[in-house]
Amino acid sequence: MLPPFAVDINGIKDKLTYQFRPWQRSFQFWVRAIDIYTGYKVFQVRVNFVKDAQKQEAMWEKQHELAADKIFAMCYDLGGFFLKIAQIIGKPDLAPAAWVKRLVTLCDRAPPTPFDVVKLVLENELGQGIDDVFERFDVEPLGSASIAQVHRARLKGDTGDVVVKVQHPGIQDLMMTDIHNLQVFALYMQKTDIKFDLYSVTKEMEKQIGYEFDFTREANAMERIRKFLYESNKKTPVLVPRVIRNMVTRRVLVMEYIDGIPIMSLGDEIAKRGINPHGKVAAAAKQKILQSLTLAYGQMILKSGFFHADPHPGNILICKGSEVALLDYGQVKDLPDQLRLAYANLVLAIANGDPLRASESYRELGIETFSKCENELQELFKLAQTMFDTKLPPGVVMLQPFSEESSIKKVAVQIVWCF
Repeated sequence: MLPPFAVDINGIKDKLTYQFRPWQRSFQFWVRAIDIYTGYKVFQVRVNFVKDAQKQEAMWEKQHELAADKIFAMCYDLGGFFLKIAQIIGKPDLAPAAWVKRLVTLCDRAPPTPFDVVKLVLENELGQGIDDVFERFDVEPLGSASIAQVHRARLKGDTGDVVVKVQHPGIQDLMMTDIHNLQVFALYMQKTDIKFDLYSVTKEMEKQIGYEFDFTREANAMERIRKFLYESNKKTPVLVPRVIRNMVTRRVLVMEYIDGIPIMSLGDEIAKRGINPHGKVAAAAKQKILQSLTLAYGQMILKSGFFHADPHPGNILICKGSEVALLDYGQVKDLPDQLRLAYANLVLAIANGDPLRASESYRELGIETFSKCENELQELFKLAQTMFDTKLPPGVVMLQPFSEESSIKKVAVQIVWCF
């Protein structure tokens, strides 16, 4: 006979009421995606009648702001995978500034799973009653993201706090529906507007996100990166939470609690303490944070090859003394030596302004390009800056993926193998 906490996970799923079921999500996605897409297509025709470059720039900015509001509403309303999309495209090097400004606030805005369901998942996964395991468990989550939410708690007999990550029941099926819709849209886009191989990108996303539903894999990745960074430095450049090993299952992950503030709240915290945000103290703190993240990622990507692959603002905490903590190891990548070397060559090519070396690095990375434009090498180099650098290419004020002058429109990109 099963104990009372050993319930069927399908029964837990039935307790949840999602705003949209799979067919409804598909319908909502296509209605909204078509609205955003046609808005840009109509705008392209309109902006071509304006000859003044400054007026064109202002018109593009307004169009991006309008689209950003619609993309935000779609991602917020549908949640799930679309929160991941917001995290991915809400970066200054990947999207227009108006999109970034709007989408960056969606880091931890997923609707939380009700606590009675969280309790059922925990007891089902751990095989014990919640009161038998935890001395204290905060009902309100610290945050809720696309796949899981996290609660602060304290284990019985312990003096320090832990974070308990609990997967939203039933979310995997909904996210796979979202990904398949996006793949169809990506195929259409690359055949009609953008020559970039968007479909291969979405297939890689499907594979990577599929891994995120197994928290035992995430725990292993966290321990591997923690061990590497702590052993490779006298002082680790970033803090990595310690896994509580006997408290890990596919749907539950318990780890050390690290006290800090989200990097997005850093400006408010500086102002609250009466520190001049443009003064020397704030500048030194920001420089230390940047150095810590740069060193950590440089070592992970180029020295180890195994790295944290989801560095959006919601996963970065700023701790006492401007120390940085890196959270959420659901998405990691393992680069073989050949790709690490190719990536290093591309970084050097961009840093040295060498278009020929950059085009050679494309091939080494397994990226094929096709172009008929006159200044092919320069367009390839501009595309490399757009894809791999964190600042816009010289002379580019904002990313315009639908513009005829965009490198993505001029150069066809076929990803031969994902990495």
